Amino acid sequence: MKQLLLSQKQVLFFVLAGAMSAVIEVGTFKFFSVQLPPIFAWEKNLYGVHFPLSNILSTSCGIISNYFFSIWFVFERGKHSKRREFAYFIAISAISTVLSLMFFQIFYSSAFRNEYFDLGFFVFSPEMLSKIAAIVLVSVLNYSVKKRIIFSG
Repeated sequence: MKQLLLSQKQVLFFVLAGAMSAVIEVGTFKFFSVQLPPIFAWEKNLYGVHFPLSNILSTSCGIISNYFFSIWFVFERGKHSKRREFAYFIAISAISTVLSLMFFQIFYSSAFRNEYFDLGFFVFSPEMLSKIAAIVLVSVLNYSVKKRIIFSG
């Protein structure tokens, strides 16, 4: 078991960094999805897009925190300069943001439409379940792309 963990150390650290970023992203999404609708009436449904500003702002928080977690704990610096590395990271993350928003809409409109998940001490709403599912799906893609393109040595 110890040998397996050591051989997959980078994947394990990526999962931990991703989990920390996901907590930041989900937490800020919860905050924005509660605070923004009273200010912006269109936030709950903008031409069929649910919580667009909350998604964009929370995903941005997750992306920035993930960049720092990635360079501190997961990947070694690649062949690119810091400026280019950050630009590539942001470009790939922008694409991931669009994918995450699309997956959120799909999950929110169909898979978790009226689903609530009750843990006894906390209830996950359809918005939260959709956000978490979208994060998990996009994370798999992010690891392989970031490892091969940004942080390749």
